[in-house]
Amino acid sequence: MMIPQASLYFHIPFCTKKCPYCHFYVVPNQLRFHEILKEGLALEWIRQQPLLDGKQIISLYFGGGTPSLFGAVAIGEIIKRCTHLADDCEITVEVNPEEASEQLFSDLKQVGVNRISLGVQSLDDRSLMTLERQHTATKALEALRNAEKAGIRNLSIDLMYDLPDQTEASWRYTLDQLADLPIHHLSLYNLTIEPHTSFHKRKNLLSFPTPEQSLRFLHLALESLEKIGLVRYEISAFAKPGFASRHNLGYWTFRPFLGFGPSAFSYWEKERFRNIPHLQRYTRALKQGESPIDFREKLSYPASLREELAVRLRVLSGCPLPPSLPPDTAKALDSLIEQKLIVQTGQNIRLTERGLLFYDTVASELI
Repeated sequence: MMIPQASLYFHIPFCTKKCPYCHFYVVPNQLRFHEILKEGLALEWIRQQPLLDGKQIISLYFGGGTPSLFGAVAIGEIIKRCTHLADDCEITVEVNPEEASEQLFSDLKQVGVNRISLGVQSLDDRSLMTLERQHTATKALEALRNAEKAGIRNLSIDLMYDLPDQTEASWRYTLDQLADLPIHHLSLYNLTIEPHTSFHKRKNLLSFPTPEQSLRFLHLALESLEKIGLVRYEISAFAKPGFASRHNLGYWTFRPFLGFGPSAFSYWEKERFRNIPHLQRYTRALKQGESPIDFREKLSYPASLREELAVRLRVLSGCPLPPSLPPDTAKALDSLIEQKLIVQTGQNIRLTERGLLFYDTVASELI
């Protein structure tokens, strides 16, 4: 009998500076906040651990913020606390290049981390300045070499395009350097301007690429990544064989996961819930024996089915259809097939090339 699988996410909200495009919950990197988070995470673990009985944890993910600022010792304590870990559990920590010494990677590996996600974003210093990142392109390349020297065998980077004032030459400059990098996975994002960010407040003062330029940037990336053996397996994710992100695949295929820390989301027993997005209030609730959750949502059928189809379609292999569909859902799928946004083969649907470009349309028509 197969043991049910699950994943764990830990939100580590510390940052030395908040990026102008970031909409995640972060706090300044101060020791007093480290201590508050340690207390909150320990209490939340006690509260949630019974839910994991009978489950096998196949991935841990430390996101943020900048989780590496928490330190390898603190991260190691969390990993040690986690029970039910699979022998080959994927354990990822997000790191920014400016903190990425060989010693840091060695320390993280020592406590059990086996995958690093490095926030490179660009290898053009002009773009990094636009994004107000704290590292240079040289520092990013050095960080990748340090990870390789430390023996990290599963290394992912993030790249962004559609940046203010970005040119095709600048984007090509970044893409042309990828072939020489020791990376196994890449997440590709076009910059979106989220509410309550610095970029949003001054969006009218910024000059962004046109839709035609954006499409050109995407096609250049797809060509470059294919040439170096990074295969697209999800709309924004590319990997060498055997290095697809186990944790992120869980999000796209509705594997249950528990989120720990302020603002962390969970998906458990078909219910989505979120912790209080405030470090002190999150920890105070736990100290008082109260739930730190401030939002819950459980979709009823068929809304739950439509959401699941929309999310699963992000994976290029597509998703299986149930034996029968509600009339409205079947009608929506027929419309998407007619628009050549999805294609059906047997009981499986997947995005077409056109659907990959217009995924937002697919998701909105389904949901």
